Amino acid sequence: MILEDAAKRFRLVLRAGSIVFGLSAIALLVAPKLFNELLGLVSTPGLEWSMRMTGITLVALAGNMYSHSTRGTVASVRFAGFVMMFSAFALGVLTLLIGVQLTWFTIAYALVGFSFSAAYMWAALSARKAKS
Repeated sequence: MILEDAAKRFRLVLRAGSIVFGLSAIALLVAPKLFNELLGLVSTPGLEWSMRMTGITLVALAGNMYSHSTRGTVASVRFAGFVMMFSAFALGVLTLLIGVQLTWFTIAYALVGFSFSAAYMWAALSARKAKS
């Protein structure tokens, strides 16, 4: 029962994350130049192509996250949640290490990553708390 409760929380965070990544994917596919500029990067055709490649990868990730949240077993949902906990944290760190002066958007984007990492941590730790 405890693992199922944690899986319910992971499902909730995975579903919310799939929406956020889906929106990011659309932005990267439709307006990579704007996204680059918001991050403080000088946009080039090569960087815009790279952002579009990242966008299409996020489409796949968002779809997998949604699929796990709605159809995954308890074990697969927990595994996906732990993978995303570390990945979201790494996204926040890498965003802050962008190599140009930080903008409000860069900080906000990093905070989104850290917030999702914290939400996955909440889902993981809530099972441990209920267990004791």
